[in-house]
Amino acid sequence: MSRTISSTVHPIQRCMAAANSSAWWDGILVEVDGGEVTVALFTGATMRLRVVGPVVDFTPNEPVAYHPVAELLSASAVLTTARVA
Repeated sequence: MSRTISSTVHPIQRCMAAANSSAWWDGILVEVDGGEVTVALFTGATMRLRVVGPVVDFTPNEPVAYHPVAELLSASAVLTTARVA
């Protein structure tokens, strides 16, 4: 699968995510509202994230992964910056 990396992702974020690969949190995208998304994590928690990059390809009910240390969201074929809203 080809992955699009948003221009908002800095090289240090990618390095942090690669160095801490076990820190990714898996979940399901529940809602897309403008530049914010709601993610239901498999731990039972729900998070509201402000996406810095494009959310055009994000659709509810798709699996996502969030890296809280690197502040990265992986959804569809897009890797973008996302911060807790």
